[in-house]
Amino acid sequence: MTKYVYYFGGKKADGDRSMKALLGGKGANLAEMVNLGIPVPPGFTITTEVCAIYTETKGNLPEEVKKQIEQCLHRVESEIGRKFGSAENPLLFSVRSGAAASMPGMMDTVLNLGLNTATVNAMIARSSDVESHRFVWDSYRRFITMYADVVMQVGREEFEEAITHLKKARGVHTDNELTAADLKKLAEDYLVLFQKKVGAPFPQNPMDQMYAAINAVFRSWSNHRAVTYRRLNHITGLLGTAVNIQAMVFGNLNKTSATGVAFSRSPSDGENFFFGEFLINAQGEDVVAGIRTPQQIGKTLSQKWAKEHNITEADRLSRFPSMEEAMPECYRQLCDIRATLEKHFRDMQDIEFTVENGRLWMLQCRNAKRTALASVKCAVDMVKEGLISKEEAIMRLDPYQIDHLMHPQIDTRTKLKHIAKGLAASPGAAVGQVVFTATDAQSWHAAGKKVIMVRLETSPEDLGGMNAAAGILTARGGMTSHAAVVARGMGKPCVSGCGDIVLKGKEFSLHGELFKEGDWISIDGTRGLVFKGKVPLREPSFKGEFGTVLSWCKELKRLGVRANADIPKDAKTAFDFGADGVGLCRTEHMFFEGKRIDAMRQMILASDTAGREKALALVEPLQESDFIGIFKIMGKRPVTIRLLDPPLHEFVPHDLKAQTELAAKIGVSVETVIQRVKALHEENPMLGHRGCRLGISYPEIYNMQVRAIMQAAIAVGKTGLIVSPEIMIPLIGKREELVFTKEQAIKTAEAVLAKNPNVKVNYTIGTMIEVPRAALTADQIAQEADFFSFGTNDLTQMGCGFSRDDSAVFLNRYAAIGIYDRDPFQSLDQEGVGELVRIAIRKGRSVKPMLKIGICGEHGGDPRTVLFCHNIGMNYVSCSPYRVPTAIVAAAQAALTEVQEAAAARKKLAAKL
Repeated sequence: MTKYVYYFGGKKADGDRSMKALLGGKGANLAEMVNLGIPVPPGFTITTEVCAIYTETKGNLPEEVKKQIEQCLHRVESEIGRKFGSAENPLLFSVRSGAAASMPGMMDTVLNLGLNTATVNAMIARSSDVESHRFVWDSYRRFITMYADVVMQVGREEFEEAITHLKKARGVHTDNELTAADLKKLAEDYLVLFQKKVGAPFPQNPMDQMYAAINAVFRSWSNHRAVTYRRLNHITGLLGTAVNIQAMVFGNLNKTSATGVAFSRSPSDGENFFFGEFLINAQGEDVVAGIRTPQQIGKTLSQKWAKEHNITEADRLSRFPSMEEAMPECYRQLCDIRATLEKHFRDMQDIEFTVENGRLWMLQCRNAKRTALASVKCAVDMVKEGLISKEEAIMRLDPYQIDHLMHPQIDTRTKLKHIAKGLAASPGAAVGQVVFTATDAQSWHAAGKKVIMVRLETSPEDLGGMNAAAGILTARGGMTSHAAVVARGMGKPCVSGCGDIVLKGKEFSLHGELFKEGDWISIDGTRGLVFKGKVPLREPSFKGEFGTVLSWCKELKRLGVRANADIPKDAKTAFDFGADGVGLCRTEHMFFEGKRIDAMRQMILASDTAGREKALALVEPLQESDFIGIFKIMGKRPVTIRLLDPPLHEFVPHDLKAQTELAAKIGVSVETVIQRVKALHEENPMLGHRGCRLGISYPEIYNMQVRAIMQAAIAVGKTGLIVSPEIMIPLIGKREELVFTKEQAIKTAEAVLAKNPNVKVNYTIGTMIEVPRAALTADQIAQEADFFSFGTNDLTQMGCGFSRDDSAVFLNRYAAIGIYDRDPFQSLDQEGVGELVRIAIRKGRSVKPMLKIGICGEHGGDPRTVLFCHNIGMNYVSCSPYRVPTAIVAAAQAALTEVQEAAAARKKLAAKL
């Protein structure tokens, strides 16, 4: 017979912490606390298997489940000395959800189950104490509200309106100021309202109440907010939620009763102090609802809180005493339990408790949700305390959270209402005045102003403005659009794809509200939110623990972590964050610096090779200077430099005013400029005249870049450093393309080296694998390439047939209905595009077993993709400088996961022998 219901209570529970998949996190930990001898109200857990049955059968519970429920119910009655449904000595229950993965607030709870008119009247009759009467009516009105909302799904708004009107009529502000008579009238009004809303009277049979509540909790597994939460947090593979039915203990019984929530350490910064809040004469929902001001559990924090809120010590003691002062014995016991739980679970704990008549009961414990800063601090401290190993500390970190440490943030403790939501394209927050062009962003910045550049979308021409702006907001574009990619590389907060923006000249409107140049706005790139005006920012706190964790990770990882860095400033940032080298230097970004763009445009407009070479000669020393800066910063570390990739039309002006100015600068007619710009137009530039195709059409461009690279390497080599530039030719699809461009590059490089025979430069020439044909013919291409670097942004576009700038419109829908579980531009499509990568690696190394292979698309900073790259044997990943720490943590976790899986496999094999 299958066991569907597990009992916990007394001194021994049926389950334990190892049964989380079956009992859910809450049920498993309740059982574990019972086994530890911690005071837990008795109850039972209905397994996640039953939720799966409920979902499959569209709401039917097997008779065997009902039989086991009733058996456990009788065990609770026996242990606690009360009877469910009895008017004389009633036993009441809470019914709560609890999946294997923590999903706080996503599913439903019912408290005080078992109350009805008969039990209420009997409880009132048993005592003449007014406070006791108040407790009974308070519990009943809460139960009616929850049952209407959770079980009958008619909402709680009208019930809340009724209590609000009553408090206003009585001239009070909080629920606990209402009298027993007030609450009696409210409960009676609620019964009438319930019948009106539901079309039937409030159920009086406690067993009917229980089964309806169980069904409601199972049903909540599939509610919109729970489904959305699982999708956003990538929670998959679970059977469903368990249901925990537990004897009620009452924090709202009297003034010696209370309820609270606490953390064994600070969930904000990880400091090792007991942090928590509680309320006297209240139930759990009161603490989280914010209707009453919660009190601190510890005296020191209580005094600190009072000082921050300008509350005198006398007022604090009379109105907001700490638990340490108001309930000292329970507080000491709670501190002991905190220590026991943290030592046992070896992690920061989030606990819920209730005090009933001066007796402490534990209702829940779980590993606490915490900020990235708290995660790092807690991990390092627990290693120092001997609770966990370095390896365990690293595995506990959420690599997706590490990004949050790198940027200023909006202080989430302040209550703010956003005016729009877009895509969280680049994390961090920014406050600034609105500007609409790159030129204005630069001039305003030069004048000492903080600006947020608002654009329909950005292009390489906007680079200077993006660099000057505090943040970027675009109406179009996805998570890997130009704005998003460049902003992340710069460490600039960015909200992209904010489709509600209506841009018109130098103003934009949002939901009817107009914003003009110079108006103040704030953006939150971590959450994709836009705010009106200035909002308070919180600077990131970089303490020694963060550096400690990164040093541990670097010791343990196998996979190299490089950075995409286009200029010396980016390379310095990457180096400071721990990068092993530069995996992608996009040389085209150098062309937009200062007056270089004019020389570049002159080259594009030249009618012959001589004219192009003359213009390129102006750019060459500037590129050489940039390469020298990067080589000096990186020292002996490898630097991969991609030769020019974008189509030429991206470098020329497209409006008449700018075209007229350019014509005057370079001494040609406006008509010449206009005609050349028209000639460069392409219907599909991503698949057009770009990458190696430019190098083949205009070899002088690539020759100039190779010369600049080699001359820079020699200049740095003369200082004693041996530089190892990796020259990367983009968009190769056919071996013959690489043969042509490689021959040109070697010829140019050797000519430079011949002039400097005493300086050693270890240069190599490789290619980006970003065209599907290149992946499929990688064995042929590997014959010519010294290394492969996967450009997964373009490989995803061509492999999936998506435009990265236009796909956000439908990819959100795809993710919602499960076509793609993640945006393939954010996390590599391992099944499809990943298979192209596997094929290319297999074929490439069949020719050159030691072929160096990396990835340089934005995917290189995605932890899930980092794990994939580790598992398929890549040598390195490369990502934006500000994502380097994330990739380092993910790479270490990938190495540790490999070790753990190998150990588990050996153990399994040994068991068979």
